[in-house]
Amino acid sequence: MTPFDAFAPSAAPSLRTPGLVDGFGRAVTYLRVSVTDRCDLRCVYCMAEQMTFLPKAEVLSLEELDRVSSAFIEMGVRKLRITGGEPLVRKGVMALFERLSRHLANGDLKELTLTTNGTRLAAFAADLARLGVRRINVSLDTLKPDLFRRLTRGGDVRQVLAGIEAAQAAGLAVKINTVALAGDNAAEIPHLIAWAHGRGMDLTLIETMPLGETGEDRTDQFLSLKTVRQELESYWTLSELGHNTGGPARYVRIAETGGRLGLITPLTHNFCESCNRVRLTCTGTLHTCLGREDASDLRAVMRAGASDEDLKAAILNAIDAKPEGHDFHIERGSAPALVRHMSTTGG
Repeated sequence: MTPFDAFAPSAAPSLRTPGLVDGFGRAVTYLRVSVTDRCDLRCVYCMAEQMTFLPKAEVLSLEELDRVSSAFIEMGVRKLRITGGEPLVRKGVMALFERLSRHLANGDLKELTLTTNGTRLAAFAADLARLGVRRINVSLDTLKPDLFRRLTRGGDVRQVLAGIEAAQAAGLAVKINTVALAGDNAAEIPHLIAWAHGRGMDLTLIETMPLGETGEDRTDQFLSLKTVRQELESYWTLSELGHNTGGPARYVRIAETGGRLGLITPLTHNFCESCNRVRLTCTGTLHTCLGREDASDLRAVMRAGASDEDLKAAILNAIDAKPEGHDFHIERGSAPALVRHMSTTGG
């Protein structure tokens, strides 16, 4: 018997629950699931250098992660992204991917994917492709070894590049996620874009977000993507695209490179009006907004012996209370908008 046998689907067809719609009429079709708060890097905008990680008892088991993810899928989620921390450091995580892949096989789930820092991707890329993952996001803020080591507090960019190569060799589409940092990689951004596009990869730029104490002043790091775009348009031709991957990025085509550039701008131009996603932390806390302290404890529901219908009722209550928009702002000397770290929230 495998650890997942208790959650095997019955032979009888299940009745599907109507789609998830929040109090503002937005359909929730995208779930981001953190499987761990741990990471093998310590990126300066994401984590403190000395992090205290969660005890194992507080983290959802693989069986619990499968159960709650499956409940969301039965209720209308069509895209599921596995995140962390760094998801590939979670012991047994490929068993979770294998179990969740049944929803791809029966057509209930349109896409199963993940966001990774790429350090362990070389070892897992082939299995991810085998289990139905078709595209992944890799976080990469610089190609310079010394700068990468400093931004990640000790990482080796060669591991990430090897992981990207392995992913592409396995047939996975790779998108690069780059956090725009004013004092660190601003001048390198055009080179990063050209590098990614030259290798057939989209690249998405992200404004740094005020989540958790990291030991760094984010006002020194913050770089408006409005400014970045204006600079890029001084020597490249950017045209708007209707391309949509289900997330918050707005895309443009760069004529000179032939590739797509995504822009995620939570501070200079929020995307709340079309928000279709929620986040589940590795402790089973459901956050319906990245920029709010709202929280629903689904772990407590499950561990209290709730039926699947009780679990779905708790999910419905949380979605109904999803706020209209976030509270992100960034000002010199101000505390983070939220206490929790991005690594805890997931992705």
